Formats: sequence, C-alpha cells, structure tokens
Amino acid sequence: MKRVIAIAMQKGGVGKTTTAVNLAASLAATKRRVLLIDIDPQGNTTMGSGVDKSQLKSSTCEVLLGECQLADAFVPIEHGAGYTLLPANQDLTAAEVRLLTLPIGRETKLRQALAPKRNDFDLVLIDCPPALNMLTVNALVAADSVLIPMQCEYYALEGLSALLSTVEQIRAAVNPQLAIEGVLRTMFDPRNNLANEVSAQLIAHFGDKVFRTVIPRNIRLAEAPSFGKPALFHDKESRGALAYLALAGEMIRREEESSGLVRSVAPLTSGTAAAGDTATATAATSPSAPAGATADTAARPMEATAMATPVGAAPAPQAEERSR
Repeated sequence: MKRVIAIAMQKGGVGKTTTAVNLAASLAATKRRVLLIDIDPQGNTTMGSGVDKSQLKSSTCEVLLGECQLADAFVPIEHGAGYTLLPANQDLTAAEVRLLTLPIGRETKLRQALAPKRNDFDLVLIDCPPALNMLTVNALVAADSVLIPMQCEYYALEGLSALLSTVEQIRAAVNPQLAIEGVLRTMFDPRNNLANEVSAQLIAHFGDKVFRTVIPRNIRLAEAPSFGKPALFHDKESRGALAYLALAGEMIRREEESSGLVRSVAPLTSGTAAAGDTATATAATSPSAPAGATADTAARPMEATAMATPVGAAPAPQAEERSR
C-alpha cells in the first residue's frame, strides 16, 4: 500500500484514537507492516497501545524538533498487535510552541523526518489532535490522505465542514496530493433517528467515499484502552473488534481495486477471523450508497443544517450482544 493516512477530525470524542489503535492492529493482523504515529499531546494512542507515556526516552516531540532520528523513537508493540509505534506525551505541547517560532519549514518537519523510513512500512497511520494546530498541519502535510471518523450528530457535521476547509487550504499551500481517504461512521446506533439522518446525508454528499463499514457503540472498544491493548486482543469476538477488521478488509479491497491488483488478504494471526471475510458482517456494515452518488463529491463542503431523508433503522440487536 505504501501510504500515509492522517486520522483527523476537528472535534473531540468522535473515535480518532480508537480508530487509530484498532485499525493499526487490524491491518497488522493481515501481515501489513504498520507504523502508528501519535502526534496528540494527550498521548492516548500511546497508552492505548500499552506504552507508559511518562517513561518515554524519545518521542514524537524529539523527532519534530530534530533532536533524534525517527527510528530511534520507535517502540515495537508487544501483546501480538504487530505494529510499530512512534509514541507521544505532553512534551508535544512544548514542541508545538517551539515550532511556531521557526521562520520557515515548520509545517514540513514530520514529512522530512518520515521520508527515510516511509518505504519500510506498507501503511503509516497518524493520530491527530482534535484541533487545527501546528501538529495537525504537520500530519496533513506528511499524509497522502485523510481518514475522517465521524459521529453521526450535528456538532460532528460542524467539525467536518471545518476539516474539509482545512484540507483545501493544505492542498492549495503545500500538499496538492492530499486526498480524502474516506468518512468512517463511528459510535453508530441504528435506533437513533438523528444518526440515520446524518448517515443518509453523508452518503448523499460523499457517495462511495463513505466507508460501508460502520463502527457500532461497543463496550469492549471503550474498555480495551484500560488494558493497554486494541480490542482485537482484548475480545476478538466483540462487535467492535470485528468492525475494525471489516474496515481493514474494505480499505485493502479499495486499494487493490484502484491499482488494478487482485490479491487475497493474508491470513490473520491465530484466533482471529480474516479481515476480508468480516467485511460483510452485518454488525459492521451499512447499506450501500444510493445510485448516482459519486466520489467526486468528497471535497464539497457540507450544509450542517440540511438533513436528508432518514434511512430506515436496522432492527436493534439484543442488549447482550450489542454490549459485547
């Protein structure tokens, strides 16, 4: 795949970190070489991967400031997840302040640091902070595309409009190749009429840029960070873990279709289901986009107040199964 994807949204609490950690683990389970970069001073991706952010010797901070090489800050993730982490902690706040004092090149620091090691990985995921600051700008400049986690509610629509405007500015100024990887609906509850209305509007505006995979509200996804591991290694049978495996499979198929390649997904580690097989799981997928919806609508700003006709809510699963 050889791509760099920034996971960004200018609103907190929409599932960016959950998506970064669990997607990295799911892609690594398909034998892809994955680098996960934490560029958020909160360090939640670092902690969610089982790394103590208070004990770091080198981190994203030192890499951005040129005080160490990228590879010197790598942390291999144990517990079977199989990806490599560039960790972060609160020192990144100070790094951002120092970057702002630089006269030139402050927005390209991550891209320059990543360049020597980029081809060592099939996929690089960057977990961005929930704000438009110099850290997010560095991530967008370094990225080939942006994956947008989207909770189906009004305030998230506002954040989405702001992010699309930012992406356009980055394209015009410094990274003309920056594309929209896709919009991912997270924490989705089909019993919620507003969620279905917003989902329908996303499909109407973005067409096939909206991932068919939907991430449900799931207690296992919420509690996995307290164990310092992705949901795939906390409870591999949970609906949340299966949903992220499905997302990994969908991304791989999209990449192969766009490049004209036909290649089977590599088998997963012992005890997990194939990502390509789980992509059709009803717990993790949504209805297909309506006819006529096209991908070229991805860059069109959204009207946050206009709601499309709601799609029919799927039957609610049993309480016990929904919580897993």
